[in-house]
Amino acid sequence: MHLSAFFGLPDQDIRTVSPLTLAYVGDAVYEMVIRSILVGRGNCPVSRLHREATHLVRAGAQAQMLRTLEPLLTPEEASVSRRGRNAHSPTMAKNATVAEYRHATGFEALIGYLYLTGQTERMLTLIKAGLPEGILQKEAINK
Repeated sequence: MHLSAFFGLPDQDIRTVSPLTLAYVGDAVYEMVIRSILVGRGNCPVSRLHREATHLVRAGAQAQMLRTLEPLLTPEEASVSRRGRNAHSPTMAKNATVAEYRHATGFEALIGYLYLTGQTERMLTLIKAGLPEGILQKEAINK
C-alpha cells in the first residue's frame, strides 16, 4: 500500500509539486536509505555511522550520483532531475559549489518524485546503481 493511501491523503498531480518540495522529501528518503544500508552492514559506533552517512549524503556525493545515473534515467526521470537542478533555492550547502548543489538538488528531486509516486523499487535500483563501489559490502564490526 502506498503511503498516501494508508494515511487517506488525497491524490495529487505530482507534476504540480515544486521541484524544491520534491527535493525536500528526496533528501530525507535518501538519508534514510543510506542509514539503513550502513546499519545493515554490521553494528558499529554511531559516530562512525554518522561520519559515513554524512560522506554519502553531502551535496558533492549526491551530484556525483546524479551524473552516474543520468544515462539510466527515463525521459520523465531526466525531466524531474533537470527541474530540480534548475530550481533556484534560497539556501546553499556549506561545503559545495553552486554546480554541485544544483546537481544534488536534481538528485534529491528525482528521489522525492520516485518515492511520492510509489516507485520505490525503481528508486532503490537507481540508488544502488549510483552508490560508490564497495559500500554494500559488510565490514568488520568496530573497524
